Amino acid sequence: MKKSISPIWIVPIAAALVSVYLVYQRVHDIGPAITIKFKDGSGLRNGVTPVKYRGVSIGQVDGVELTRDHQFVLATAHLHRADSAVATEGARFWIVRPEVGLGNITGLSTVLTGPEIHMLPGTGKARTEFVGLENPPTDSNRQGLNITLHAARLGALKASTPVFYRGIVVGTVEAVRLGADATGVDLEVHIPKAFVPLIRTDTKFWKLGSIDVSGGIFRGIKFRIDSLSTLVTGGIELAVPSAQGGHAAANGANFVLYDAPGKDWLAWSPRIVIGKRQSEDADDDSAR
Repeated sequence: MKKSISPIWIVPIAAALVSVYLVYQRVHDIGPAITIKFKDGSGLRNGVTPVKYRGVSIGQVDGVELTRDHQFVLATAHLHRADSAVATEGARFWIVRPEVGLGNITGLSTVLTGPEIHMLPGTGKARTEFVGLENPPTDSNRQGLNITLHAARLGALKASTPVFYRGIVVGTVEAVRLGADATGVDLEVHIPKAFVPLIRTDTKFWKLGSIDVSGGIFRGIKFRIDSLSTLVTGGIELAVPSAQGGHAAANGANFVLYDAPGKDWLAWSPRIVIGKRQSEDADDDSAR
């Protein structure tokens, strides 16, 4: 007598086969595990925080714990097998969180989803252990000028702090660090190509976010207050004494960052050709 499978078992069997297939697919897609050491792991969540490259998820964090000395956070992530080739020597990882700065907002897409780990692949051999960056890496291929400002104290300044000229943002602080001799701080600043003519060897830089008081009993007291936004978040202003004075600053040039402007700096008003007008003038000169 021929036995047949009861129709009641068809659904459970089909569900079991689908489950087996999904498990197999999951195991097959999972690539190698990597560990990334960060100084601060705020917001990283097991099974939620993605690892992204060029905006595409290539893996997911599945473990967050402190190191044995409790000084760092170790994030363990599994990369997709198809994307595991990006985990090579020289690869850089950093955490993207929402941050509101003066004149710019970064990490806006992470407000609802939470922090993400972004990365840039290296060019060396395959690796599984990495040290995360505190700030996003600078793009060495960008056109413009990179300079260093030296200050006695950091104050409210930080990475992403804008650099102004006449109230217009003409650069950005990209990294801050303690000076080599620990007597001050260094700020790495990027100036986009359009505003490079403003950076000469005699260009002056000073901190915004200060309140100056002057005057006396008989003359009255005068206050000079920077904008309320710079009082809170900080900012940097620059001034150029003359278009003919000094020389064009070289990439990597060093400048002093003063706490306040000199008496005559705010009165400087040189004519400096920048942006498209600069290239147009150059084309006109070559045509003549």
